[in-house]
Amino acid sequence: MSKEKTPRALKENEAKAVARMLRVSPQKLNLLAQLIRGKKVDKALADLEFSRKRIAFEVKKTLESAIANAENNHSLDVDDLVVAQAYVGKALVMKRFSPRARGRAGRIEKPFSHLTIIVREVGAAPAGA
Repeated sequence: MSKEKTPRALKENEAKAVARMLRVSPQKLNLLAQLIRGKKVDKALADLEFSRKRIAFEVKKTLESAIANAENNHSLDVDDLVVAQAYVGKALVMKRFSPRARGRAGRIEKPFSHLTIIVREVGAAPAGA
């Protein structure tokens, strides 16, 4: 007696990948999420490849994981994938203290964030359009 299988949260033509505990602030990570949102995956991968931001490597790995999930787990065509959603969530914030002048201490916050990328298969555009 097992419990019923939970229904799939995504549509049949979607796949997702999640990167947790990335060592970057959500505000900085959201800049890269905005960069790839709504683009075809090959264009998004090219943009991330040549981005000068440090965390672009991790975002690219997450996007590649979402593409692999779509291809291997859900049998979607890689050439027709677009980045449907790319959103950022806050994770924990490590608090550290740094010595300052006159015996005081300055608080330093080191934030972490989560990244979720959902890719969707769109129908191929007609040749005449």
